[in-house]
Amino acid sequence: MKGEREGLKCADISSELLEIQRMSEDDCKRELSRLSKGLAHPARVEIVRILENKPLDKRCVCGDIVNALPLAQSSVSQHLKVLKETGWIQGEIDGPRVCYCTIKGMSEYYLALMNRALHGV
Repeated sequence: MKGEREGLKCADISSELLEIQRMSEDDCKRELSRLSKGLAHPARVEIVRILENKPLDKRCVCGDIVNALPLAQSSVSQHLKVLKETGWIQGEIDGPRVCYCTIKGMSEYYLALMNRALHGV
């Protein structure tokens, strides 16, 4: 895994980009649908944006995200859970906190899936 944030090792999916062309059309659509579910709420899009733009040497804990959004901590936690389940982010327990980062290369992977599913590219 690559992309460390003070001990948090963020997974890298960049190598999966090569596999998209080998996927069946149905698998591509299923994968695109799964990832799209993760971005199906504006708050989740904003969370991904926040995490994508965080400097690599800065950890992002749930409290940081709560402070950046006009949402209750419980709502942010639910959105983080969906993003984690759909493969956009990962979290690592650091004492009493959970630190989050995006999966490296996921945005590029998502766009490539969309191009393949919609345009056969």
